[in-house]
Formats: sequence, C-alpha cells, structure tokens
Amino acid sequence: MKVFIIAGEVSGDKLGGALMAGLHSLTDVRFDGVGGDLMQAQGLQSRFAMEELSVMGLAEILPKYKALKARVHQMAQAVIDTKPDVLITIDSPDFCLRVAKLVKAATNIPTIHYVAPTVWAWRSGRAAKMAHHIDHVLALFPFEPPLMQAAGMTCDFVGHPVVAEQIATDAEARAFRDKHDVTGPLILALPGSRKGEVTRLAERFGETLGQVAQAHPDATVVVPCAAPVTTLVRELTHSWPVTTLLIPAQATATKRAAFRAADVALAASGTVSLELAANQTPMVIGYDMAWLSRIIIGRMLKVDTVTLVNLVSDTRVVPEFVGKACQPDQMAAALLKVLDDPSAQLDAMQLTMKRLGQGGEAPGLRAARSVLAALQ
Repeated sequence: MKVFIIAGEVSGDKLGGALMAGLHSLTDVRFDGVGGDLMQAQGLQSRFAMEELSVMGLAEILPKYKALKARVHQMAQAVIDTKPDVLITIDSPDFCLRVAKLVKAATNIPTIHYVAPTVWAWRSGRAAKMAHHIDHVLALFPFEPPLMQAAGMTCDFVGHPVVAEQIATDAEARAFRDKHDVTGPLILALPGSRKGEVTRLAERFGETLGQVAQAHPDATVVVPCAAPVTTLVRELTHSWPVTTLLIPAQATATKRAAFRAADVALAASGTVSLELAANQTPMVIGYDMAWLSRIIIGRMLKVDTVTLVNLVSDTRVVPEFVGKACQPDQMAAALLKVLDDPSAQLDAMQLTMKRLGQGGEAPGLRAARSVLAALQ
C-alpha cells in the first residue's frame, strides 16, 4: 500500500509516527510526504523540512504566504502524480486541507484527516466545508464522531495520544521531591508555550503564586519550560515573589517526575490539562488573550468551559479563569481550595483518561486500523 502523509507540527509528527508504526504492524506499506523526525524514523523521506509549515499567527504567516502557497500546490501535484492509495493529512488545517482540496478536485484518491476540527467549541461550519474534500476523519475525542458524521464524513474515535505518553513512577516522583528538598506543597506553574501566552500570563501567575505562598510559606514552585519560550520564561519569572525551579525543555525525564510529584498546577488553557490529568495532578486554569481575540472568540464560543478535562469528563470541577476573570486573587483562592480538597478533580481526571482510551489499544494502532477499514 502507498500512503502519502503530511504533518506540519511537532504534535502532528508524533501522531504520524505512531500511525505509521501501526500501519507497519498491520500491512505492507510505503510512505511519501512531509514529516518530522518521528515520521522519518518510520521510513518517510520527507520532501522538505516539516519546520517550513510550523508557522502560527497572522504576523508570522504573512511574510511566508507565497512560499506556503507554493508548497500547497507542490504537495497536491506530488499526490496527483504519485497516485497513492490514500492521502493522510495530520492537523495543520490551513495547509493540509488546502492540499486535500486540490487533490480531491483532480482525483478520486481517498482522503483522511487526523484530528477533527473543534467544531464543538466554535466555527461549526468548518466541518461542512471540510466534508467537500475529506472522506474520513480520525478523532481524538469520543464526542467528535457524531459531529463529523453529521457533516457528511465517516469518522472513528481512535484515542488521544496523551494516554500513550510515558508517566513517571511514584519512586521517580519521590526522588524529585527529595532532590529538591520539597517539604510543603509542590506547585507547577505552566504559563504556556507561545510568546504571547507567556507575556500575558507570567505576571498574573507570579502574583497568584505569591498569594498562595503567603498561606504556604514552605511551597515549592516548579516551572517546566517549553523550548520556544525558555529564555522568556526565565526573564519573566525572575521577578516573581516566590522562589522558582525552572526545568529546561530538554530535561524530559525531570519534567515527567515534576508532573507526577506535584500537588497542584496553575496552567494556561490547552492540552496540558490532559497531561496533568494523566499524572493525576489537580489544576487551576488561567488564560487570557489579546483584547480583540477575546471579544471575537467570546462571541463565537459554543461551550461554557475551555478546559478539556471538564469537557471530556462532562463535569466542571476544574476551576478556570479566562479573559477578564484571569485575576490573581481569584486564581489564588481556587488553588488554595484545590490544595485543601482535590478529590472531585481526581475522580474527573480518572474518568477523562478512561474516556480518552487509557488501558485500551494504543491510539496509533487504533488509527491504523481505522485507516485500513475506511479504505475497504
């Protein structure tokens, strides 16, 4: 079987690598397309560096618009010329779905997209537009297939990759606490992985943690850094009124141990809430955005929570403070309350991981089975 596969982000490369491994275990397969290190380890010779596609934000995209548009046409033509048995695109919809649209206009090659658009949160019309050139969707969340099917595509829930992530052992967590002389509460601070997020949240997170430290002078604050913002995080946390331990991005084992060892986390909104749930670490979510984005997204949002643990567990036990509500006094009070009694969150996090596929077949293998079934 010949598979043309495209990923444009590190997260997509992880999904693609696991999917490719699953396909290798089930059938004789050859790959073509674009991907990162993990996909290349599964036999893909990337047609160009995946990093060319890893562009986010209007200011970043505009200077590269012509080059990205040329890559869209180049990839579509490559699919048309090589006539694979299937085109699989992974996330990065602004690039991937444009390629699929051109391919579908010229051929009958089956098209599969991995990661359903978040139509349950906002911009529900995206699914209907996508259905014109996508045949089948691989969904990360169990509530997504009916939404994709209603738009005219087949769709399978294949599990979320967080359930396959390595978790530190209890012994490793204890060793982390011992190494850093943690005697009181261990608090994770996670102000985001993008420059804008960190810039907006760092000061408020610092004030919040300062208030918590007044109630718990023996608290230890740990800040795992995302690679793109390590320097910025170091600069902005330097003025925090609490002593912080920064974990560099490359220290993955240390980060895993910190996630497992923590008593509570103050985190920006995003998939990090699922990482915390996998580690059974209770959390408080704080997030803000540029004022114009806040107004536009606030009007378009279709759900009453942005926290994935709340959505998947169908509860609202994780406190979240978004937009104007992202204030230190409120977040500090919530952190103290969660520290006193995390039981409701622990139950919701266990349910979340179960619903995302924990304990079942690996998501990459489930995705591979779904691909083969869709082609049949």
